[in-house]
Amino acid sequence: MHIVDGALANDVVIGGTVLAVGGIALGLKSLTAEKMPAAGVLSATFFVASLIHVPIGPSSVHLIMNGLAGLVLGWAAFPALFVGLLLQAVFFGFGGLTVLGVNTLNIALPAVIVYYLCRRGVASNSLTTAAISGAIGGGLAIALTTAFVAIALALSGDEFIPAAKLVFFAHIPIMIIEALVTGAAVVLARRVKPELFATFNRSTTEEVAL
Repeated sequence: MHIVDGALANDVVIGGTVLAVGGIALGLKSLTAEKMPAAGVLSATFFVASLIHVPIGPSSVHLIMNGLAGLVLGWAAFPALFVGLLLQAVFFGFGGLTVLGVNTLNIALPAVIVYYLCRRGVASNSLTTAAISGAIGGGLAIALTTAFVAIALALSGDEFIPAAKLVFFAHIPIMIIEALVTGAAVVLARRVKPELFATFNRSTTEEVAL
């Protein structure tokens, strides 16, 4: 889902960078010591999952796992995913440095949205509810990311609109895969490390207070 350098209009690049910086700042503010190990693991998960990608015009198709990152980290998903994107841009040339802000926004903002929409279900006493909420979060995060990528491309010129449509439809299988993987990961985490989701009420209260 990386947009490559040179594909976007300058105003889109600048706007995306400004919003990404704001998201990273909020994420760092909410990145407690308890969240740091999970942030490192999920940043590495994103890094590895998205290494195998198929180029599609000015973007690419690959696994992301940003839904799981959002469900666990909330706003802290911004710095965690930013680090993964930065390392991929530097070491492998995926995406690029000039579009790093836009790529971060496209991937991390859906993670935060999923956090607010699905985290309560993931923290439910019912494992079935948790699994369904996790699956919805995983699939929705990909759908939102593809929508944001499509919007960024469409705002950069009419010539990118066909590519924007292709990016969205090409990710439908990824949405299904990530929904299944995220639902399973949530159930596993609830069984072996339930404290990942046990602090939902406390962390939400703290974020509202900020």
